[in-house]
Amino acid sequence: MDAVRTPNAGFIALVEETGWTYSQFARRVNSLGTRCGLALKYDDSAVSHWLNDGALPRAKVRPLILEVLSRRLARPVTAAQAGLGPTADVPGSGADTLASRLIDLGSADLDPSRRTLLAAGLYSAVPAIPGWQDHVGRFELLRTNPRLRIGRPEVESVVAMTEHISDLDDQFGGRMARPLASAFLVTTIAPYLEAQASEPVRRAMLSAAADHCYLTGYMAMDERADGLAQQYYIKALELANTAADHLTYCTTLRGMSVQAVDLGHGQQALRLADAAAAASRQAGPRMLAFLAGQQAHAAAQTGDRAGALLRMREAESAMEKAESRATAFGSYDPSSLNYHVGQVRYELGDLAGAIGSFEESDRLREPVFRRTRVRYNAMLAEKQLQAGRLEEACVNWHRVLDDYPHVQSGRCDDRFATMMGSIRPYLRNSRAHELYERARPMARGAS
Repeated sequence: MDAVRTPNAGFIALVEETGWTYSQFARRVNSLGTRCGLALKYDDSAVSHWLNDGALPRAKVRPLILEVLSRRLARPVTAAQAGLGPTADVPGSGADTLASRLIDLGSADLDPSRRTLLAAGLYSAVPAIPGWQDHVGRFELLRTNPRLRIGRPEVESVVAMTEHISDLDDQFGGRMARPLASAFLVTTIAPYLEAQASEPVRRAMLSAAADHCYLTGYMAMDERADGLAQQYYIKALELANTAADHLTYCTTLRGMSVQAVDLGHGQQALRLADAAAAASRQAGPRMLAFLAGQQAHAAAQTGDRAGALLRMREAESAMEKAESRATAFGSYDPSSLNYHVGQVRYELGDLAGAIGSFEESDRLREPVFRRTRVRYNAMLAEKQLQAGRLEEACVNWHRVLDDYPHVQSGRCDDRFATMMGSIRPYLRNSRAHELYERARPMARGAS
């Protein structure tokens, strides 16, 4: 006797809500799988089998299905809602404390056998973002180790180490500094989170841990391990919530918006930037400029000209009121502001204005930010070439090559690859040919 077929009503309803045919749905799952390193060949018969026969897709495919549905429906879709049962294991899932989840994530990141898998992990365009009140005051998430007690000196050591790693990241890129950050998270920060401490010290340690997770996520994004970066960012939000640390919470949401806009998810970038601004409460002028600049960039990418220009004016006004430029990681300065002005102008079709803003950003940039200099000068050169200013572009690309060999960064590798492809049609020009020949020996550093 044939087995009784039980249609998956929840899955059927969700697919119907997308408005896609079974074939269209299968193609989107296959496409997302390709970007995550999976060779999938599903068709309409496979989708019908899942929906109408109640068959479960492979465990590793279920997160892709949920992400396809979430992106289409612009809201998180859970495995329970889709009737898909448990999804594939994610580092840190199922752990019972913040510290143990951090150990799971950091240990997986340090394991050479798992780093490739983590780097190819799924980036969610509609992540489940913990709201500001989700964790405030919930210290039961922290297990206490009676044999260890910490005070202010331990907090200060974590802050100092995070700042040191941030300096290394600025100079040499995330690929070099992130293993150090992951190891420090596992061996030092996680045990400190479970140590005995006064409530002020515990909150300060949670805040320091949140800063460290944010930085580690930023470095993962720099390496183009976008799914892994998102996991670190979510942990930073949880820690910041528990510490009642608005600054790190808003900074992390803003960082997630930067990641989304870089990946072309304009609407998600705008939602994240708006959420950061809404949670900022009584932020100082530098933080307001920091958030408004990102809102402007995201709004411009979505085509909201009026909204982008309004937010950009707010950012400029707030920056005028800010104190002297900050030096800590995540700070916002006039160079960053001009970068955002350039991005907004470019998205809105003002190529000449964008070039001028990028040039001003470069003039104001602190020399220590080598990785930023590579990326932004490369973007400037790309826009100069687009405007027909080939020789000016070559000058700036030569400046990029001055720094590029010293930086281990996936995003810098992307800019290098773009340069090589962009200059190839112009090799009859002596300046372009000189640039190309200089760059060729460096190509082994690009991914």
